[in-house]
Amino acid sequence: MDTTTRPRTRSLSEETLLRLRERAADADAAAVYPVDDLADLRAADWFRAALPEDFGGLGLDLAALAREQRRMARFSPATALSTCMHHYWVGLAADLHRIGLPGADLIAGYVADGELLASGHAEAGNDVPVALSTASARRVAGGWRITGRKMFGSLGEHWDRLGFHAMDSSDPAGPVVVHGFVSHTAAGVTTVRNWDAQGMRATESHDTVLDDVFVPDSDVLCIVPAGPAAHPAVTVMQIWALTLIANVYVGIAERALEIAVAQAARRRSIAIPRGTFAHHPLVHSQVADMYLALDAARGCVDAVARDWVAGVDHGPLWGPKVLAAKWQATVAANRVVDLACEVVGGASFRRGTELERLSRDVRAARFHPGSDAFTHEVIGKALLGVDPAGPRW
Repeated sequence: MDTTTRPRTRSLSEETLLRLRERAADADAAAVYPVDDLADLRAADWFRAALPEDFGGLGLDLAALAREQRRMARFSPATALSTCMHHYWVGLAADLHRIGLPGADLIAGYVADGELLASGHAEAGNDVPVALSTASARRVAGGWRITGRKMFGSLGEHWDRLGFHAMDSSDPAGPVVVHGFVSHTAAGVTTVRNWDAQGMRATESHDTVLDDVFVPDSDVLCIVPAGPAAHPAVTVMQIWALTLIANVYVGIAERALEIAVAQAARRRSIAIPRGTFAHHPLVHSQVADMYLALDAARGCVDAVARDWVAGVDHGPLWGPKVLAAKWQATVAANRVVDLACEVVGGASFRRGTELERLSRDVRAARFHPGSDAFTHEVIGKALLGVDPAGPRW
């Protein structure tokens, strides 16, 4: 594994982030991935950000990386969101390494080879991500044959390896879920270029079809019973994923507030004696509401990341806590962006403006796990003492 000494930075430069912002509008309009962003991030060694330093990485923990991805989202939401899919796998490797569990070397090896990792968890017809799967896993000599279709595969055709889950139901009394990684170049892997969405257009989150793809045992992370997973690799992966994703939407809200405040100071009306909308009492209230919602959500996502890094023992409430943080981020970000559009006025409705793009990008938050319904289900069951492994209803 390459651990060559090279210049290190644990934070992206303002110059790099400004280049990302410069590309964001054109990438959104064309619905194509800004591949030059990947080149800039590789030059900054950013895809090793969460990897431990003794593995050749930058050693950022969950709290530090979440802050940085949130900062990136203020410049290019699509790039920030899509790269979170890579980072949560690398963060999983870091924590597995820290607690001495297997799996770290597998993921770290991919990253050391320069591979970009993507998420293969979203599926049509499955509203309990990771716990179950519509993709099938069939045991064969030396590995598994995987068949299924994954959607919302951020990073388009630019990923090198897809982290997936698939279900082996050959034993109806004991189905299992296989978690592993498949190479983009493996026989039977096809990208379906069908991403034409309202927002986050530049993520190129196309579908991926896995048609009897062979995955060797050496690329399998873990095999767990179907249903709510207690395996540490699955639990840790979900905490990293949801925390990073939540921070992207908080970053969008931060940028929307910044735009609204700047625009209110410039926006004028002949009916306002003091000149600008910054003196309008309704705008005072709207901006205050934006700040209040954002500050609460920011506090929530920061607390989850801080507690995780500090090793706070929330026991079985870790799942509800991280889902709650993501839910708070989703609700707050949508409200903040909507209010920003009110403050800015009709200009926010014009295509090509940054706030108009943010108003579309933020809508994607509702569709990331956990959804509103799933979040309420999990938290309600946890507080009421309902066994999540029992009958669902």
